[in-house]
Amino acid sequence: MVAACVLGDWGTSSLRLWAVDQAGRVLAERRSGQGMGGLAPEAFEPVLREHLAALAAGDAPVLLCGMVGARQGWREAPYVALPAEFGAICDAALPIGMRDVDLRILPGLSAAEPADVMRGEETQLLGLAGAAGADGVVVLPGTHSKWVWLTEGRIGRFETAMTGELFALLGSQSVLRHSVDLSAAFDDDAFAEGVARGLAAPQRLTRLLFGVRAATLMDGLGRAAATARLSGLLIGAEIAGAGPLDGVTLVASGALAERYGRALAVAGIPANLVDAEAATRSGLMQAARRLWPGRLERTA
Repeated sequence: MVAACVLGDWGTSSLRLWAVDQAGRVLAERRSGQGMGGLAPEAFEPVLREHLAALAAGDAPVLLCGMVGARQGWREAPYVALPAEFGAICDAALPIGMRDVDLRILPGLSAAEPADVMRGEETQLLGLAGAAGADGVVVLPGTHSKWVWLTEGRIGRFETAMTGELFALLGSQSVLRHSVDLSAAFDDDAFAEGVARGLAAPQRLTRLLFGVRAATLMDGLGRAAATARLSGLLIGAEIAGAGPLDGVTLVASGALAERYGRALAVAGIPANLVDAEAATRSGLMQAARRLWPGRLERTA
């Protein structure tokens, strides 16, 4: 079957491509470690052409999201400013002059006060746009976690927390590297305890963090438990910073889905889990249907 469209998520460390039919069913896919972070601008087109040939994509248009559209990527796709309608994200897709291929890159989102940006997560939000109950708070964990407030089909505001990056930096480059093991098996009890402490006193986070080191020296806290407590403290403080919440939509998969799901449960916040990759592909399809209505079937 001939592909109607090729959808892609091209991030800092990886590339995922899906050839889909008119109804959005996946016909073939490609996954690669050829992320934006390892490519010069002139290398993007040859890499993409290689994968399109393997997908037998023919003349199918291509829609990409993610860091491929960053300033350090193939071509910068300008941010759409908040507040933003979902349709505005699709309409701002940047055409790339690529011979024989209709290629476009979705933009990111920006906020002016306080200054904030996202790139890639807006596509996952598009994937939620048509879902019942999409209004409310959406949590997108990652190296830089995003908290997004949706109202009446619009993205009203969002905030970024550097939780994942802080966890990696503290665990590998701070004094805590002597107390934790980032490859250790997950200790759920220590994690839940850390979350509770972070939730209760987020303003004391820097003191609580050093307490992890002290507990390994004075209380015999093991490295696995110390690692889990560190993670819990950071995620607990992140959740506390979002303010009172009646419930959230959690867009995540794998270990992040487990940790944030557990942390939200400790906080007493109901969470509806949506798989992150499924949300990305759904968002790309929503945008592709708007960009190329003659090639793709519309859903109700």
